[in-house]
Amino acid sequence: MITAAQPARAGFAGNRRRHGWAWIMLAVAIALHVADEATHDFLAVYNPAVRTIRQRVPWLPLPTFEFGEWIAGLAAGVVLLLALSPLVFRGARIMRPISFVLAALMALNALQHAAGSVYMGRLMPGALSSPVLLAAALWLAVTAQRTPR
Repeated sequence: MITAAQPARAGFAGNRRRHGWAWIMLAVAIALHVADEATHDFLAVYNPAVRTIRQRVPWLPLPTFEFGEWIAGLAAGVVLLLALSPLVFRGARIMRPISFVLAALMALNALQHAAGSVYMGRLMPGALSSPVLLAAALWLAVTAQRTPR
């Protein structure tokens, strides 16, 4: 016999599944974004900008990077996101707020690349993949919102 709660649970499962796929797609979008930055010499723009900011705001702890440590750290981050995806698919409570934070950070990252390109009058490293990153971040936020608390 079908109870009234069964259709609701089926909807919750569908929401968790969409949230899980949105999480994976954001991880893939981040990987694409990292590849875009790496192939367009992101660190040649980032490191000098950080040095300039440090001169003006010495208390701000912004790091500079060598390519190897930078790419290894970002690759590890993408692997970690993918490793956490089973928790998202299961609907682990902690993953909902983490999804909102991650989505907000990645949306800001994408918008910053776009704004930097407009400001500099040229495509900045990472700008080509920014629309994909922004779309994936927004999708993650929407699916997290629709996932039951």
